[in-house]
Formats: sequence, structure tokens, C-alpha cells
Amino acid sequence: MDAGRRRGVPGSLLLPAARLALAPVLLMQGRRVRGIAQRLPEAAGPREAVAGTGGQALRVLLVGDSAIAGVGAADQREALAGRLADGLARRLAAGAGSVHWRLVARTGATTADAIALLDQAALASGGGIAADVAIVGLGVNDLTGQVPAARWLRTLDALADRLRERHGARLLLFCGLPPMHLFPLLPQPLRWYLGSAARRYDRALAHWTLGRPGCAHVPMPAMADPALMAVDGFHPGPGAYAVWGDALAGTVLAELSSMESAGAAASPRDAARPGLQTAPMRAGPAGGGAAKIDAGPRT
Repeated sequence: MDAGRRRGVPGSLLLPAARLALAPVLLMQGRRVRGIAQRLPEAAGPREAVAGTGGQALRVLLVGDSAIAGVGAADQREALAGRLADGLARRLAAGAGSVHWRLVARTGATTADAIALLDQAALASGGGIAADVAIVGLGVNDLTGQVPAARWLRTLDALADRLRERHGARLLLFCGLPPMHLFPLLPQPLRWYLGSAARRYDRALAHWTLGRPGCAHVPMPAMADPALMAVDGFHPGPGAYAVWGDALAGTVLAELSSMESAGAAASPRDAARPGLQTAPMRAGPAGGGAAKIDAGPRT
């Protein structure tokens, strides 16, 4: 729970007030963090691949910023995309399925940037990237760029429409914002401010997914151990990607199974495709008027 709530101060009032009061400090710390932050490259390796050898293909499209692009890992095989694909392939019953994944992500991407990237990738692919499942990891750069939450959610609406209508995704999973209050790179009070803002964004995201068929909010798994972070103290490291990818794989198949059990309406294309049989699920291993704050590195 946010400190302001414990003291009876509504969070919607606390953060704008704190931003006004702390603006000079936050601005100075944000600039300093940008200056000292180690700039890590995106994970090397192909941005589309196949995991598993079964005949029933599950098509997964990942869209996002630096965490989705694998910053903090040396290769895509140990980044989120590779870990997720491996986790899904292991869970598909009796080797009956394979996972065909595609990555559209860039360091520093806001949600609006991601829509442009997706459109460019679709054009380069001849008009579309077919997907059954879309994984979206965005929001940190919108937050640090001070995009109001309401505007951010409207942009997510546009992204969700594209993923469903142009790419055929029937399940859209939106990853929760990371626990920025635990990022070793960030000094106080910048860490507190960004952590509180991230939790507010995440609550808004969770509420936004409610009532939207085929959409779900997936909180980040608990990863409090600093050893799981990358050497820059800001991005996930290989250990964090392993935990995140495996947990996300379980969620993907659980959500698909739930949709099928509920008799979710399927498009003619989906109805013609045989359902993927999954192995039993296993727990994965683990405001206004304020000065603009240059808050932290782009992710």
C-alpha cells in the first residue's frame, strides 16, 4: 500500500503534490541517472523462431520496450521471448505443439512508438503478422515521459484493436509494470516517486483490462532479489527473464484453456484450427501544473 494511503492522503493527490514539492530534486536525480546509467544493448539473435517440433502451432507475438527486446540478456534465448517460448513448448502435452514467436520491440519505445513499430513490421511482412496470442510489455517509457494514464490507456485501446483486427490475436496479455521502487539504480526520492507512479499505472492497467474480452492483466512475478537484475540496476537480468518467462508461459496456457472451457466465441479461422492440448499446469519457478521531471533512463 502506498504511504499516502496509509496516512489517509489519496494517492491521486499525493503524487502531484510530491512532484511539485520535490521537482528540483527529482529533476536533478533524473538527469544524473541518465548520465550514469550503463547503456546495455538489446539481446542479440533472431527476432522470430520456433520452439518445439509438434504439428499444432501456437503463434505468439511480443510487443514492447527494452524489457521485451531483451536488454540485460546476451541473447534472445535467455531473454523473455526465448524463455517464454521454451516454457510454452515444455507445457504443450506430449510434444503435440510448437511455439512460433515473433518479437517487435525497441529500447525507449512508448505505446505510441510500439504501434508504429508494429505497423512497420506488418508492412515489411506483407501486410500482417498472424498471431494467436499477443504479449504486450509497455508503460515504463510512457510513465517516465509523463504521459497521463488516461491518454496511455487510450493508446493501448488502439494497440489492442490492431492486434485483434489486423493480426488475429484472440488472447492479449498485458504485462504489469515492473516494481520500480526496487530498482537499485534509482536513488531516493526518485525511486519512491517512480515506484508509486508505476503502481498507479499498473492499477489503471488492471482495471482497463476488466470487461475487455480476450484481454488480461498479468502482474510481474515477485523478483525482489537484486541478483536477478541486469548489471545496470534497471533492467531484468537472465535470472529475472527465466522467472518471468516461465510464469508467463503458465498464464498463457491457463488463459487459453479458460477461454476454451468458457466456449469463447472464435473466428471461423480459429474454429477450424484444432485446439492445443496442454499438460497440467505447474507453478512456475520461481496531474497538472508541475515541472516536467526527466525521470530516469528510457527502457
